[in-house]
Amino acid sequence: MPTTDPVLARIATYPWPRGGLTVRQNNHGYSLFSARTGAPVARLRPLGETNRVEVLWWRREAWRPAGPFGAVFDLDEALAFIADEPAFWIRA
Repeated sequence: MPTTDPVLARIATYPWPRGGLTVRQNNHGYSLFSARTGAPVARLRPLGETNRVEVLWWRREAWRPAGPFGAVFDLDEALAFIADEPAFWIRA
């Protein structure tokens, strides 16, 4: 069944490196997992009714802010950040 969620569709169609990602929508956000290993890669938490999202990464068995001050981007910038930043792909 095709998704009607434009954010989920954009994440799913992004040209992901390193074997790609699977995405799950849950708990008011989107969790991204390595398609190859199943390991967590990143989480996107939408900020209100805007196109901006907070990027989280998996650290110490929980989702934590990416970097010491967090990371907030427009959706396309967030996807590029995750794709290009090696720290997200350590377990992938």
